[in-house]
Amino acid sequence: MTEAFHLQQIDVIRSKRSRPVAIWLLVGVFMIVVQIILGGITRLTDSGLSITEWQPILGTLPPLNEAQWNKAFEGYKQIAQYKNLHAYFTLDDFKSIFFWEWLHRLWGRLIGIVFAIPFVLFLLQKRFSKDMINPMLILFLLGGLQGAIGWIMVKSGLNDENLYVSHIRLAIHFITALGLLVYTYWFALQLLVPPGQKLVLPSSRTFLFWIIGLLVLQLIYGAFMAGLKAATAAPTWPSINGSYLPAGIGSYQGREGTFFSALVNNPVTIHFIHRNLAYLLSLLLLVWTSKVARVQGSPLFRRVRWIPLALVIVQVGLGIAAVLTSLQKKPQQWGIFEWNAQLHQAVAMLLLLSLVTVLFLHKASGSSEGATRDA
Repeated sequence: MTEAFHLQQIDVIRSKRSRPVAIWLLVGVFMIVVQIILGGITRLTDSGLSITEWQPILGTLPPLNEAQWNKAFEGYKQIAQYKNLHAYFTLDDFKSIFFWEWLHRLWGRLIGIVFAIPFVLFLLQKRFSKDMINPMLILFLLGGLQGAIGWIMVKSGLNDENLYVSHIRLAIHFITALGLLVYTYWFALQLLVPPGQKLVLPSSRTFLFWIIGLLVLQLIYGAFMAGLKAATAAPTWPSINGSYLPAGIGSYQGREGTFFSALVNNPVTIHFIHRNLAYLLSLLLLVWTSKVARVQGSPLFRRVRWIPLALVIVQVGLGIAAVLTSLQKKPQQWGIFEWNAQLHQAVAMLLLLSLVTVLFLHKASGSSEGATRDA
């Protein structure tokens, strides 16, 4: 009894010491979510190629006078997107797209500052236990890697051939951003959620791993959809241009026998896969929710177990709305399609975080943490 009380006191002391760290991480989670949303707005407004240079320090400030604005505009005029899509742009038009890309990059720099300064302070205050140092270093490495991947993505569109960035590089940029988001969120949960809130449900835990894996694949195809603007390739529902299995699904650019290329390059094929993954995810989440609905579990688990199913229903609805309104997109205007598409992306992030939350509340059966088992 005395030993148990002593261990409990140690947990309380550690919790108080690490709570500011957890809050700091949650602020980081919020900022990463905002950054991903800004990335979506940047893409939807065709702003991503407006800044043709990477200047980590000097690029913090936007052009401050007419000469600097004209220099930035001249750089944009050299690439295919301006020559083939935006040749009608005035300097004011250019400024409107420049703003979103500049804000996206500035917010990324702010994330770095928000992570770096408190990290040093917490290190001096000895708020980090030894087992937290390596994850913190990994967190910084992931953040730096994300910035580098973003620039590599942008460079893929800074030429005389491509109108947009590579959809494959866009998918890598998006998935690594989500990886950073999940890593930071998981770290915060480790500091905030008491071990007693977890439960041992091996079959449910395995099921969740499969669902999250499928969701990651779905998110990759969502990025392909966005990068190739594939919604306009089949702006119909429930059919895909009049049929469930559209013609040419196994070809790319009219050539048969290039099935792998079709999987990652053919807009209609990507559209077909993205839709059907959504249906499958919805079905699997319905099955999982019905199974765990009978589990008593912890109070926290009982509160959050319904959220993934609710979010996937909203997500499917927004996806259908985005497809059906895709032809209403107008250059340099933010309308119903853009709202649907942006909300579709935002809810996808929330769905991922909700699944990570319920997965976190599942304890591995071999773990030494306290937990409850429910039949």
